[in-house]
Amino acid sequence: MSSPQSLTAWLTLIESLHPKSIEMGLERVRAIKEKLGVQFSCPVITVGGTNGKGSTCAMLEAILLQAGYRVGCYTSPHLLHFNERARINGAPASDAALCEQFAAVEAARGTVSLTYFEFTTLAILRLFQHEALDVVILEVGLGGRLDAVNIVDADCSIVTSVDLDHMDYLGATREQIGWEKAHIYRAGKPAICCDPAPPSSLVQQAQKIGADLWLFGRDFNYSGDKQQWNYGGRHQRRHSLAYPALRGVNQLLNASGALAVLEALQQRLPVSQQAVRQGLAQVELPGRFQTLAGRPTVILDVAHNPHAAAVLAQNLDSMGFYANTHAVFGMLNDKDIGGVVQQLAGAIDHWHLASLEGPRGTRAEQLQSILAAQGLVAQAPDKSGLHGRTIQCYDSPAQAFARARECAHENDRILVFGSFHTVAEIMATNKS
Repeated sequence: MSSPQSLTAWLTLIESLHPKSIEMGLERVRAIKEKLGVQFSCPVITVGGTNGKGSTCAMLEAILLQAGYRVGCYTSPHLLHFNERARINGAPASDAALCEQFAAVEAARGTVSLTYFEFTTLAILRLFQHEALDVVILEVGLGGRLDAVNIVDADCSIVTSVDLDHMDYLGATREQIGWEKAHIYRAGKPAICCDPAPPSSLVQQAQKIGADLWLFGRDFNYSGDKQQWNYGGRHQRRHSLAYPALRGVNQLLNASGALAVLEALQQRLPVSQQAVRQGLAQVELPGRFQTLAGRPTVILDVAHNPHAAAVLAQNLDSMGFYANTHAVFGMLNDKDIGGVVQQLAGAIDHWHLASLEGPRGTRAEQLQSILAAQGLVAQAPDKSGLHGRTIQCYDSPAQAFARARECAHENDRILVFGSFHTVAEIMATNKS
């Protein structure tokens, strides 16, 4: 069979190679990694956690680029284009570069069946190996212990947060999930944890293997006022920092974790105060409490678990007064939809429920049933004409968003949330 001739054709092939979208385990992917000879001579940073991974990767990348380093950054999933997953010096990898690496993985795997994530991870690792990079940043896809990214021994690993998500694979408690995530740590290497209340399982696993554990509140911290903030680490202080360009109540926690990583690696990757300031000022990450220009205000957020939804609720509350909040809401069926709804129920006046396609997609009518189970049903306005609630179902996020646009007044706001798929469709609609 001839090789695919385009990135789209390659991705279609890769999706068909394995009967499951997720199969936990490292034996197959590690064997192909060794066959490909993938290894790094530059420092490697692995970023795991339930929420905050994307923000932490983006901050590390932005700061290190400002410091003059040649940076490779691997994140997932993507929003609009697969190329977003592999950035080299801040720019997405080209179709040609990705296709070349897909061909290498296809030639190396023989009869070994790889999932989409395993295949593409190997290709991007090999791409980074051949790019003469100064530093590599790798975001963990799911969990840690059995995630394909964990075939690489990182020089420094960070767990941003531990909460309930992917429970079918990782366990039903924070202790079980923390243990899974702690397996990105390595013996004798810096092991950062940003969670203010880390599970004991994570701490014990780090201690068991002899990792150099850095805990938020003990080994590093932050302080600040409305104008600026300060980082304090084991041996390094960074004062009078501007707030990160990324919005949200947890971004200083993410930023302090990123700076702890840089402090832990300062002998190999020295970074100036100016690079930190410029990097934090210029960092961008679409779909994370992202506000679009114009009226009514539109907020995009990929929050898809209760922990992220609770943070989103705080962020909405900090925005000030809006007459009404319209939500364009679509989620995957393997998520805790009820838990997400519970966190945001009090912040939303009008629900525009969107069906998502594919085997993991949830129909809008199913979302409506879950809202009803939480006590959220259509409600007429009170005598003042306020405090009404509407709930409508649509076949797609694009349809839901179009209707929300029609219903919202200029002093209202529209929140698009629940999944990368939901946010991506609205981003694509806005670009077209």
